[in-house]
Amino acid sequence: MSDDQKTSLRSQDWFGKGGKDGMIYRSWMKNQGYPSHQFKGKPVIGICNTWSETTPCNGHFREIAQFVKNGVYEAGGFPLEFPVMSLGETIIRPTAMLYRNLAAMTVEESIRGNPFDAVVLLTGCDKTTPSLVMGAASVDLPTIVVPGGPMLNGRFQGGIIGSGTHVWRFADDLRTGKMTAEEFDEAESCMSRSAGHCSTMGTASTMAVMTEALGLTLPGISAIPAVDSRKKMLAHMSGIRAVEMVKENLTISKVLTPGAFENAIKINAAVGGSTNLILHLLAIAKRVGVDLSLDDFDKFGSSIPLLVNLMPSGKYLMEDFYYAGGLPVVIREIADKLRNDAISVNTKTIVENSKNARNWNEEVITPASKPLIEEGGITVVKGNLCPDGAVIKVSAASEHLLKHKGKAVVFETIEDYHARVDDPDLDIDENSVMVLKNCGPKGYPGMPEVGNMAMPKKVIDKGVTDMVRISDGRMSGTAYGTCFLHVSPESAVGGPFALIQNGDIIETDVRAKKIHLHVSDEELAERRKAWVPLDLGYNRGYTKMYIETVNQASEGADLDFLIGHSGSEVKRESH
Repeated sequence: MSDDQKTSLRSQDWFGKGGKDGMIYRSWMKNQGYPSHQFKGKPVIGICNTWSETTPCNGHFREIAQFVKNGVYEAGGFPLEFPVMSLGETIIRPTAMLYRNLAAMTVEESIRGNPFDAVVLLTGCDKTTPSLVMGAASVDLPTIVVPGGPMLNGRFQGGIIGSGTHVWRFADDLRTGKMTAEEFDEAESCMSRSAGHCSTMGTASTMAVMTEALGLTLPGISAIPAVDSRKKMLAHMSGIRAVEMVKENLTISKVLTPGAFENAIKINAAVGGSTNLILHLLAIAKRVGVDLSLDDFDKFGSSIPLLVNLMPSGKYLMEDFYYAGGLPVVIREIADKLRNDAISVNTKTIVENSKNARNWNEEVITPASKPLIEEGGITVVKGNLCPDGAVIKVSAASEHLLKHKGKAVVFETIEDYHARVDDPDLDIDENSVMVLKNCGPKGYPGMPEVGNMAMPKKVIDKGVTDMVRISDGRMSGTAYGTCFLHVSPESAVGGPFALIQNGDIIETDVRAKKIHLHVSDEELAERRKAWVPLDLGYNRGYTKMYIETVNQASEGADLDFLIGHSGSEVKRESH
C-alpha cells in the first residue's frame, strides 16, 4: 500500500496520530498483544458480531469471526471484532422487531465512533440482518455481509421437518389430539439439530437471500448451511474482500442502488420469501436515500413466478436449496427480469456472478419455464380498510380463499384473542374473517409475529386448514395461511382498521389487489367519534421513544429521526 493510501485511511486519524492522542489510541490497544506494525497504515476492518447465547441462530459466530479475521490478516488488514446488540427472534420479548431500530442504532454508532476503514457484518437471526445493514448504511463505509447460514434439515419419524414451519403444524396437531405430548417433545429436539438459523424459507433465510440479491455478499453464500465447511471458507474470502474494498473505496451506498433494491424484490418473489422483507427493505432504502415504496413490491414482485419449492410454500428446506445450486440458479433463471446495472461487493453484477450456475435438482428449484406458481410474489392490497395498504404472501395462501367474503370476528388485542379463540360459544366458522387489532408498530408495541392467528379449535376439528385472517401485525416467515398483514394505518393510531366491529362484512380479492369493508363512510365516521385509543402503559425508556417516533409499516417502521445517514466523520477527539 502506498504512502498516499496509508494517509487516506480513516483509521489513521486514530492510529496514525502523534503525541498524547496517538499514544492513547495505540497504547491501550497494545494490552491485547498487538505489535506496533499493526497500527502503521494497515486497513482496519471491523467485524460486527451478533453472537449471543440468547440468539441461538447466531451461536456459532465466534468461530465464523475467526475465519473472517484469517482472511483480513492474509490480505494485509488489521481485524478488530466488536459486539452489538443481538436479537434472538425465538427468545426476546415482546418481539424482536421492537428492538430492530435500537440494534441498528448500536451498529451505526459503533461503526462511526471507532477507527474502521471497512466492516464485515455477521448476520443470521431475522432482525440481526436488517439492523446491521441499516446501521452500516447510515455510516457508508465499505461493507460486506457474511450470513451465518441455516440449520441442517430436521429429521422426525422418517421425514424432514422445518424449523418454524412445523411448529405451527405440530401445535395444531397437539391441540386436536393428532400428536401426543411425548411426540411433541421428541420433535422439539429433532427440529433444531445443528447450529444455524431456521431451515425453511422463513425470515432469516429470506434476509440472507436478500443480502446476496442486493449484492452485499460474495456469490452463493446465502444458502450454505451453518455447519458446512464452505461457509467458513467464504467467511475467510469475505475478510480478504473487505480489505480490497477499502483500496477500491467501494462503499455500501455504491452497492445499494435503486437497481439492487428492484432485484431484491424480484428475487424474493422467486424464492417465496417472507413478507417481513418489505419492512426491512423499505427501512434500508430510506437509510441510503433510495426512493422505495410499498407499491414497488407489488409493481416489481407480484408477477414474478415462484421457482423455489421450500417450506412454508413448498416441501423442501434450505439445505436442499443449497445442494440444488442455491441462489445463483434462481438469478440465472430470471436474469432477463433483473437489472444488470447494479454491482455487488466483488464489482460484478449478480447476473454476471450467476451466469455459470447449474441446477442440480429441478424438484427444488424449478425452471422459469415450469414454475411452481406463475405469479407467486407478495401482493399489496388496498381499500377502505387499509388505505395505505396491506400485504399477503400468495405462495403461502390458499387459492380458494384469495377471493372471499365473510363476516368479521374481531379480537381487539392479542390477550382478547387468546381468551376467546377456543371458546366453544364463539360465533365463528370457516367462512368468517378473523380480525386482530392493536398489533402494529405502535400498538403492541413492536409489531409481533401474530398475524397468522391459530384458528379456533372447533374449526380445526372440522378438518379446515385455513381461514382468512387480517392483522396490523406481522407473520413469521416460516408460517403459512391466507393472512393479510401489515395493515396500514394501524389500529393504534386510529386507522379505519380500528373501527371494524363483529359482524361487519369484509371482502377480499387478491388478484384485483383489493380489500373492502362493507360499512358506509357515514357509519365509519360515527364510529370514529366513539373510538378511544388504548393506553399502552409505556412512559419511559426506549419503548416510549419508539412509540412516539416509529413510522407505520407502509414506510418500513423505522424511527423517524433515523431516516437518512450521517456518514462516517467524527469531528471531535475523545481526550
